[in-house]
Amino acid sequence: MKFKTSVFNSKTAQTIFRLGIFAVLAAIIVLMFPRYNNSFRYHFEVGKPWGYSLLTADFDFPIYKTDEQLTKERKQLLTTFTPYYKYVPQTQRQVPVISLQDKEWLEENGLTRIKISPSGKTYHFPDEVYTMASAFAHFGYECGQNLVRDTALTEKRMNQYLSSIVPTQGIVQKGEKIIDHGEIVTERTYQILTSLRRAYDDESLGTQQRTLSIMGEVILVMLFLCLFVIYLYVFRLSYLRSTSKVLFFCLQIFIVIGLACLALRFNLTVYLIPFAWVPILTRVFFDSRTALFLHFTTILIASIVVPVPVEFFFIQIVVGMVAVSSLSDMTRRAQLVQTAAWILLAQTVAYTAITFAQTGVFTSIDPWMYLYFFICFLLTIGCYGLIYAFEKLFRFISSITLVELTDINSELLHTLAERAPGTFQHSMQVSNLAAEAAKTIGANALLVRTGALYHDIGKITDPLYYTENQNGVENPLLQMDPRDAAQVIIAHVTEGEKIARRNHLPEVVINFITTHHGTSLVRYFYNTYCNAHPHEKIDQSLFRYPGGKPTTKEGAILMMADAIEARSRSLDDFSEEAIAKAVNLMIDSQIADGQFAETPLSFKDVEDIRRVFVSRLTAMNHHRISYPTLNK
Repeated sequence: MKFKTSVFNSKTAQTIFRLGIFAVLAAIIVLMFPRYNNSFRYHFEVGKPWGYSLLTADFDFPIYKTDEQLTKERKQLLTTFTPYYKYVPQTQRQVPVISLQDKEWLEENGLTRIKISPSGKTYHFPDEVYTMASAFAHFGYECGQNLVRDTALTEKRMNQYLSSIVPTQGIVQKGEKIIDHGEIVTERTYQILTSLRRAYDDESLGTQQRTLSIMGEVILVMLFLCLFVIYLYVFRLSYLRSTSKVLFFCLQIFIVIGLACLALRFNLTVYLIPFAWVPILTRVFFDSRTALFLHFTTILIASIVVPVPVEFFFIQIVVGMVAVSSLSDMTRRAQLVQTAAWILLAQTVAYTAITFAQTGVFTSIDPWMYLYFFICFLLTIGCYGLIYAFEKLFRFISSITLVELTDINSELLHTLAERAPGTFQHSMQVSNLAAEAAKTIGANALLVRTGALYHDIGKITDPLYYTENQNGVENPLLQMDPRDAAQVIIAHVTEGEKIARRNHLPEVVINFITTHHGTSLVRYFYNTYCNAHPHEKIDQSLFRYPGGKPTTKEGAILMMADAIEARSRSLDDFSEEAIAKAVNLMIDSQIADGQFAETPLSFKDVEDIRRVFVSRLTAMNHHRISYPTLNK
């Protein structure tokens, strides 16, 4: 009872830890969100329709003048301003002479008078004020500069003068309509919306609204992540029970959302961020449904902070669907480039279509968007490096790696072919049988093919102990005690695991090596020993493989294919009936021994596998006609 309680507590703790990962991710995401314009996230442009619902004023706020208006008013007012100058000590004062820089400053600001402090005498510029050059040209003799600008007094008087400019023009009252959905943003409306944004940024309004805004962000992020967790619980429970898979999903969301927030903080467009990384990476290692659901979760979270969220969400949905559809099974590097190209095309078409649908004019198209999409295309191709990184970090395996492992010219498989040619041929036949069965029941054919090629790699150590490599030589195991002979046979599993780890094979391939016999008996030597010792209590552990049992469809298929291919070599009759009998007998004995109890195989799967094995073995062992000899 204590053991069960301990196991229960351990599983509960692991579940809480995995859910805690999602909670930590939510907190980090909210902290990463940009905080500017926290309560006013509407995005709007002059000449484009308002993409949100009816907007009314929640409070009274002034309409602020634009920078252009204020600049124009300042310039106009400054034309009547009189700057202050003072005489340089110990200079002759016949005529007022200023520097060339001051002359340019007066002309630039449209000033027509200067005032001498402290006397207050005024001179008109440029008629009564000279530079050294203009004084010499006018009077015929040199005149030194005798006036300098009184900067402190001029700035003081100028600020007082400009303070008369009112920064606002009118007021919007609480409850007043500002703009409704679909209405075009005019210059006037733009000015009002900008004023409302400025009002929201006012510190007097910020504390309560910022708090509520952050609470809303937390709730939304937690909601989206909870929906993804519910999806995993209902449809992919094995993923949710794996800490490495949960970390993989969360890390993808963190990377993409982090890059989006970084772009927003530096006033860059989020369309530079390759959101397609999420569905591509997830599809490479897992399935299409999970890839699409995780992508939707990510873009929903990003939509909280991005400008024009409706347009963004529309385009990114298209991106995710194209990525998943065009990358059904990535077995070549070129497929990633093709997928990125399809995504580029889809983004271009989607953006153009939604812009035309909203505005109906060519001029509303932003040509820079197409450049952003192209840069995103290049970054999407860079996802190949992330595939390799995640393989090493989480010990996942991609289809590309599996294809590379199936290369029979690789060093390890070449060594197997040289030292144990019979085992190599057996492995090739098993891989063909297993792959065909996997295709039939919807399992991973490439994975089981790879596992089949390496499942007997341990026989490299002592190849002559196995009948397929003996070539008519007397079997040395027959001269040994059956218990010792059984241990020699069993050793090819443990030796295979050692060889695989030395050669850095992926864990999923090593799992095929350790489970392809499960915990079954070495029947030949077990039966031989039982027959020789009919009254002895036999220790079956001396004749059992160490296991464990297969836990996947692919592992079960390999166990069946391995046993049946070996059994077929001992048949004298290769008729379909004889092969079917051998197949059924072998699979039934494995089922009775409980070897597939931990796999998700259904009865229909087993029947389909039987049918494929019978068909393939019959075809592989068909008889050819005898060729007649030439009569001399």
